[in-house]
Amino acid sequence: MARTLPPSIFNDVVGPIMRGPSSSHSAASVRIGLLIHDLCGGTPDVVELDYDTQGSLATTHESQGTDMGLYGGLLGWPADDARLATSPTVIRDSGTTIEVRKSTLNDPHPNTYRIHVRRGEEAHNLIALSTGGGMIEVIEIDGFAVQLFGDYATTLLHVEGDASAIVDALNERDDVDAVVVSGANPSLVVVSGQKWVDDETIEDLRSHGSVGTVRRLRAVLPVLSRQDMSVPFSDSGELESSPLLATAPLSDWAIAYETERGGVTEDEVLRQAGHILEIMRRGVETGLAGTEYEDRILGWQSGRFAELAEQKSLLDGGLLNTMITYVTALMEAKSAMEVIVAAPTAGSCATFPGALLATIDSIDADDVAAQRALLTGGLIGVFVTNRSTFAAEEGGCQAETGAGAAMAAAALVELAGGSAAQSLSAASQSLQNVLGLICDPVGNRVEAPCLGRNVTGAANALSCANMALAGYDHLIPFDEVRDAHAEVSRLMARELRCTGLAGLAMTPTAQKIELGLTRRGFN
Repeated sequence: MARTLPPSIFNDVVGPIMRGPSSSHSAASVRIGLLIHDLCGGTPDVVELDYDTQGSLATTHESQGTDMGLYGGLLGWPADDARLATSPTVIRDSGTTIEVRKSTLNDPHPNTYRIHVRRGEEAHNLIALSTGGGMIEVIEIDGFAVQLFGDYATTLLHVEGDASAIVDALNERDDVDAVVVSGANPSLVVVSGQKWVDDETIEDLRSHGSVGTVRRLRAVLPVLSRQDMSVPFSDSGELESSPLLATAPLSDWAIAYETERGGVTEDEVLRQAGHILEIMRRGVETGLAGTEYEDRILGWQSGRFAELAEQKSLLDGGLLNTMITYVTALMEAKSAMEVIVAAPTAGSCATFPGALLATIDSIDADDVAAQRALLTGGLIGVFVTNRSTFAAEEGGCQAETGAGAAMAAAALVELAGGSAAQSLSAASQSLQNVLGLICDPVGNRVEAPCLGRNVTGAANALSCANMALAGYDHLIPFDEVRDAHAEVSRLMARELRCTGLAGLAMTPTAQKIELGLTRRGFN
């Protein structure tokens, strides 16, 4: 039954477009909530949540946006909805009762959601995972094992008795991409396609067997999967045999990858990259204009930095000072619940975008060059997520700003006219520099030391891009560094992976900050 979902630059790496402090918490939970909303046929009356005390959600579900995102999804709101911060109040005011329970469940994944919901006479149980960067996997519905990533329009058929004739009828249809059966008498028939199975077809299926309840779940990812989908390669090592690696830009391969993965044209890929860049740009502008948000540790700092840099009152950092300005502005926009792009995550939403936009402005790159550079960074992210993780809950901050720095380094090389080989060298060097970097958010907010680590990620990227352009020897190929990145993640103690139980999060000052937030009514 198990299948793998080949990453897409726009699903897994550059996106989602969202509000909230954490893509693993805020955006993923929206997607899970939307699927439950569809499963129930609306907002549930009762929600019961069980979190494993050994995971991340038990300690961070309130402060890092899990509650906000999940309740927003249950209300039917998307991840970039302006109302999202109000969802905990709105859903309770609407009459929904919510209970959160924490116990030792021994869940293998640190971001496991066990959710029971009721709406009217209907009740459902669902187990889902947030796998990093806003990506999700639903692994169980009503006791039936499933594997849903939100990459298809999905129709669920509850069948009593033998389902084989129903499955055969579905498999004969051109508009059905996949049919999977879970369980036996009763069974859950999971139908995946570009659109839902329509009512007329459902009635026809009832002539082949006992079809009971039918539920239709929306696709929650921007790039859908399709039957017989393929990708041209999965790892950077597969490019090494190409004689063009030393002369052509890495974006050539990025475009080839995403056109095949998405079943779209090069123009469509570039257009989407341009759209993403526009949203990133608006995030910088929003941050620099000044932001406020009550549940926040750090105030507005980007404007002052930009002013002093313009006056030459700071040490001469050149491009780096512009990067610091943009990175800070983006982090402030995120912390004020403004729209951002998780690239590759919300916690690292500024390393790659801030470094990229600052360099685009510095060299006055044209639109196509900017779009191609974004795609180059996106392809590095594809290589990371294929065998490692973006989730701080699995790999600490090396998973987030570490990956973001590698993406940025490769993109900056491309903007400087470098080759694919040089982009991969820069990505390797930058990822080497962050192995072992932990996630220890102060006050359980994604602000400190997150801001500094996004800034140093951008500085890391700039340094490694120039080193690669100058021919510095990276020694270890990128794929091997990526695999070491994954191994370090597996060895990292739970307390160091976004639980708020170690590092700076447990210093006396951090504890005072968290206590102050609690006293002000922020959990």
